[in-house]
Amino acid sequence: MKINIKRAYEKPSKSDGQRILVDRLWPRGLTKEKAAIDLWLKDIGPTTELRKWFGHDPDKWKEFQKRYCQELKKNREQVSVLNEQLKNGEVTLVYGARDEEHNEALVIKEWLSR
Repeated sequence: MKINIKRAYEKPSKSDGQRILVDRLWPRGLTKEKAAIDLWLKDIGPTTELRKWFGHDPDKWKEFQKRYCQELKKNREQVSVLNEQLKNGEVTLVYGARDEEHNEALVIKEWLSR
C-alpha cells in the first residue's frame, strides 16, 4: 500500500497514481483541470467544527489528531471507499492547507498505516 501526500497547489505528476482530495472544501483558486483530482472524498475531511477549532494551530496538533482519528473511526463509509482505492495501486492524498506538517492528509495516512 503506497500512500503519498501532496498539497493541492503542487503540480500533479504521473507518479501520483490516483489523486484523492481529502478536504471538505475545494482548494481556493484552483480549477478542476489544474488540480487533476480523480476522486473527491469531501466527507472524509474533518468536520467543520473540528476544522474551525483546530485553525491549523500547531499547539492544538496532538489534540486535533486524537479528535480526527475518532471521527475517522465513525466514518466507515468514506474510509471504506478510500481502502478500495488503495487496493488499485498507488494513491496520493491531496490537501489544500498551507501547513505541510499539520494537516488531515498526514493523519489519514498514519491512521491507515496502523
